[in-house]
Amino acid sequence: MNDTETAAGRYRAIESWPLGESVAAMIEGQMAAVASLHAAAPALEAAIAAAAARLSGGTGRLIYTGAGTSGRIAAQDAAELAPTFGWPRDRALVLMAGGSAAYAQAVEGAEDDATAARRAMAEIGAGPDDVVIALAASGRTPFTLAGVQAARAAGALTIGIANNPGTALAAACAHAIALPTGAEIVAGSTRMKAGTAQRAALTCLSTGIFLQLGHVWRGRMVAMVAGNDKLHARAQGMVMDLTGATSAEAAQALRAAGGEIRLALAILLLETDAETARARLKAAGGRLEGALRGEAETR
Repeated sequence: MNDTETAAGRYRAIESWPLGESVAAMIEGQMAAVASLHAAAPALEAAIAAAAARLSGGTGRLIYTGAGTSGRIAAQDAAELAPTFGWPRDRALVLMAGGSAAYAQAVEGAEDDATAARRAMAEIGAGPDDVVIALAASGRTPFTLAGVQAARAAGALTIGIANNPGTALAAACAHAIALPTGAEIVAGSTRMKAGTAQRAALTCLSTGIFLQLGHVWRGRMVAMVAGNDKLHARAQGMVMDLTGATSAEAAQALRAAGGEIRLALAILLLETDAETARARLKAAGGRLEGALRGEAETR
């Protein structure tokens, strides 16, 4: 049953409702979409743990795939990984039905092109070190389904997010995250409730992965890339707050660290030089807590 494309009788004449009532109904739908994540919490937890374990080797990639709204939501999440968590841009890929042109406008027929999806997965060489996250509101989009099937056959860890229960996408993935958002206020417009739920799930999924990988320390984005003046100031304030250093000391440590927040923190908290601090971080797999305790990463 494709609940996301069902026309709900409740909204049959929504275009004639008083504007305030239609706005209230849309807000209600958005709240219900986010609430759908509660039931998916165990699946999210399992997917996060598996993905973090797969990526901890230091070479694997996060590969997102989708079509239309789902693909654009995936692309947004992927784009945020580098500035937020310091994740290398070449390790966050998006395979979008219709290619890059489909980010700005619909490409007719692209979502039905299963051959293109298989070819795209082969071209990037998806394999056992990689994690593939596939999104499809219906759970049956041919491009997305074919891509994830090819990735799983190549040994990649596969995670599927769909807004209908019991989908082909769920069956094709090692980890299935079901977000049953039901009928949309405007029938079939999955940019509404389904899109909201997908975006929220991806935020939880990617953030959880980087929590597990040690890119967050004491609730702070210590792997953040300070790419503008605002973020430079935030980085300095973060170092001051977490170490008790003065503004001048924090700025000096960040300069010695080449702007790397984790390294600056290690320099100050270990009371050592950048080379030694870097070696400690490397030995701990980039985890600041481990570096401070002198722990070596074990895999």
